[in-house]
Amino acid sequence: MSGILTGFAVIGLAVIVGYVIARIDLLGPHARPVLSRLTFFVLSPFLLFVVLARADVKTLFSALLPVSMLTAAVIIVGYALISWLVLRRRTAETVIGALSAGQVNSNNIGIPISLYMLGNAAYSAPVILFQLLVLMPIALAILDAATSGSRSPRRILTQTAKNPMLIGSALGVLVAVLDVDLPPIVMDPLAFFAAACVPILLMTYGMSLYGQRVLTEPGRRIDVVLAATLKLVVMPAVAWGIAVAFALPPDQVFVVVVLAALPTAQNVFNFAQRYGVGEILARDVVFLSTLGCLPALFGIALLLG
Repeated sequence: MSGILTGFAVIGLAVIVGYVIARIDLLGPHARPVLSRLTFFVLSPFLLFVVLARADVKTLFSALLPVSMLTAAVIIVGYALISWLVLRRRTAETVIGALSAGQVNSNNIGIPISLYMLGNAAYSAPVILFQLLVLMPIALAILDAATSGSRSPRRILTQTAKNPMLIGSALGVLVAVLDVDLPPIVMDPLAFFAAACVPILLMTYGMSLYGQRVLTEPGRRIDVVLAATLKLVVMPAVAWGIAVAFALPPDQVFVVVVLAALPTAQNVFNFAQRYGVGEILARDVVFLSTLGCLPALFGIALLLG
């Protein structure tokens, strides 16, 4: 249990520092969008390349991968259907809400939780692989089309292929699959930039919390509650059911349920900022799921650990 607390202590400190920076106006009014673009276009690609390039191929393509894919698909499709058919939300906002409900924080929280709680940081690698190489291209393509007004398949594919996070992820997987041993003169500079990503991303998120209250946007409280409930309650239950159906051994069932209970990825908030849609929705769900994740993980550890 101390591992869970350690991971959240690291994350919590970075968020608090970001909040204080915003409160004292240390970096000026343009700090948030500038840091958001820095994270999206520069630092995240380095981090994703380093994490995936160092991952074990057997772990990347283990049984954890299809279980995690099916679990996310159930939650994302479920949210999208409710958003479109019941709540009547626009496509771009539905995408942000669906990602808030089904995309877990497999990097910033997933890696430390995998290390401290599961004993191996590589357990989060299959989830990272699925989210970055399958889920994210689809989501970004839809967001590009919905926010730009373009419906040209060629333009959508071109814009998606040029996304720096996807490029970093694809190159990292290629290095891992080909078992390329990059020398320190190559890997160390990349790791240097990668190390800056998580603190800056978390501080940017902390800055966004200053002066804001959760569940304050009129007409969107139900979206936040729906996404947070799916993330914290329904997604771990679905993961457990699918893992049992796949006849995974108890230790792997525990792993996939823990990974499914991780909070919403801060990247969703980053995407919302980047495309100018659903920012408050993403911010609130990230906040609520991050707070609710701790008791959820404790409960899972008591039931399955």
